[in-house]
Amino acid sequence: MSEQNVHYETLGLTEASSFEEVQSARAQLVTACKDDPKKQQEIETAYDAILMEQLRLRKEGKIKVPDRIRYGEKQTRSKPLLPAFGGNSESSGPQWFSDLLDQPESSSELLWPSVIFASLVGLAWFLQSDEAVGASVALALGLMASVYFLNQKTRKLWRSVGLSTVGLIVGLCLGLLVAQILRGQGTVLPPSQVSSLSTSITLAVLWFFTGFLR
Repeated sequence: MSEQNVHYETLGLTEASSFEEVQSARAQLVTACKDDPKKQQEIETAYDAILMEQLRLRKEGKIKVPDRIRYGEKQTRSKPLLPAFGGNSESSGPQWFSDLLDQPESSSELLWPSVIFASLVGLAWFLQSDEAVGASVALALGLMASVYFLNQKTRKLWRSVGLSTVGLIVGLCLGLLVAQILRGQGTVLPPSQVSSLSTSITLAVLWFFTGFLR
């Protein structure tokens, strides 16, 4: 019997069990064994091992797991702590907002997006002599990069396209706003630099959407 099978047996489940069943079994067993710390530790160890295995299979593309599986452990364990701070076990923000946010597991997840978007910012400034071409090329590549990285995380192409498009619009609006503020303060910038600055702000917003939304 493999070690993974042992973990499923500890929770009274099989490898065909859904993530919801795994969560439910863990919660019931922890409650039933509240007077047995050693048994509780075995249950938590089995739950963690199953969760990590599901994540590994998801990253390898062998199974499709709901996005919330990545955060099931954190959400389940954090609930008992919430009443101590506000007496309310519900999330302090809207559920849709919580579902939208992403927390990278490590800095390595942000490495390639950071490299790509930083390179595109450099490209925008390098091509500022031809502001229309520089901005268009950098933004088009940034939009494609955002779609690609978001799709790698969510496996939902149209959601990735939608989020990237929203990021592009938000970034362009922020870029124009910053340009207007600089003009209002009497800062005189050549049109090419204003275009490069707006493009850089838009690419920064796309990077944020790529790294911290899902």
